[in-house]
Amino acid sequence: MEKLRITIVALLIAVASYGQTAKEVLDKAAAAVSNKSGITASFTLKGGQMNDKGTINIKGKKFQITTPDVVIWFDGKTQWSYVKKNDEVNVSNPNESQLQALNPYNFIYMYKKGYNSTLAKKGSNYEVHLTATDKKKSVQEMYITIQPKTYIPSEIRIKHPRGWNTIEVNNVKKANLSDGIFHFNSKDFPTAEVIDLR
Repeated sequence: MEKLRITIVALLIAVASYGQTAKEVLDKAAAAVSNKSGITASFTLKGGQMNDKGTINIKGKKFQITTPDVVIWFDGKTQWSYVKKNDEVNVSNPNESQLQALNPYNFIYMYKKGYNSTLAKKGSNYEVHLTATDKKKSVQEMYITIQPKTYIPSEIRIKHPRGWNTIEVNNVKKANLSDGIFHFNSKDFPTAEVIDLR
């Protein structure tokens, strides 16, 4: 009888912990990465012919990425991409898909409107599958792997017309980031050619 009672309690705990909806898990993930002062992380990007590693600083919708070949700044509207081998900076206003391909945590601004979501287990983690309800959405499908203890997303897979991109994220830390790091400063790159693509 005691073994039966222990088994029932264990099952109830398991059901209660898994009884969350995909939206509730995403809400907690969004809260975990929405530190007002900012967060820093390391990442690996894989997909197609891409295989890149780097660091990212995030504060709200703003981000700054550094890889061996490129430095990218985004202030919430304008993006500057410095290509080291060409010594040039491309200035643009990226769309949702372009932002998601660069900032792994951009999904926290997307999932609440225009997407259906389902929740599954992937090993010991949660996996949320997002599918767009509107065929005009630039991101049609995405999988987000979320750690259940911290609710920090550790992997984001995004479907593009040419296939899938996978962004693995680790070493996530809270940080006190100034707004200035999300803007390109021409004084730091005096010889760079600036190309405005807006």
